[in-house]
Amino acid sequence: GVPPVVANATGTVALLPGYMAGAWGFREDTAPPPGLSMRLLVVLSLIGGAAGAGLLLVTPDATFRRVVPWLLLAATALFAFGPWLRQKLAGGTSSTAKATVGVLAVAAYGGYFNGGLGILLLALFGLLGQTNRKAMNGLKNWVSALLTAIAVAIYAAGGLVLWPQALMMMVAATAGGYGGARVARKLPAPVLRWGIVATGLVMAALFFWRQ
Repeated sequence: GVPPVVANATGTVALLPGYMAGAWGFREDTAPPPGLSMRLLVVLSLIGGAAGAGLLLVTPDATFRRVVPWLLLAATALFAFGPWLRQKLAGGTSSTAKATVGVLAVAAYGGYFNGGLGILLLALFGLLGQTNRKAMNGLKNWVSALLTAIAVAIYAAGGLVLWPQALMMMVAATAGGYGGARVARKLPAPVLRWGIVATGLVMAALFFWRQ
């Protein structure tokens, strides 16, 4: 019953504590990809996240409602083909210009719609030549936290956040994240991956049906 744009903004607020906790957990391993310094990466993440959030502010609910199922499909496809994509892109050559454009584009996507953001970031870092998996995961969390933080500030200023619901979702997301992680550790990787893919496809189908 919540308008799509407000629902997206409120859901993104609920994800922020998880990103911040993940970034802190990887603090010893985080390192920038070739072609970028940490300072430049921070600036690009904030600019891109702000641009995406600003775009969401001016997106009509009807337009966002039409876009959401396609974004869900894209995020599901990115998750499904993530390992293959990262393998294909790993070890590529990098330059500051290419890295700058890539980070800005992915950060803008994350500020607009958070689904599939982690896979996009890992694919980007692989393309830029980063090979250390711990560093890639740490950096993914840092960039996600930065762009989400600036996006949340813009959502709040634009009046898009339903704070009672967001706070309840934060608590639920924290509990669900911990509980889900404990369960996921016991599941075979293929079962977990394709279960998530199936969930994404069902969600996208429901949004298409509601249109």
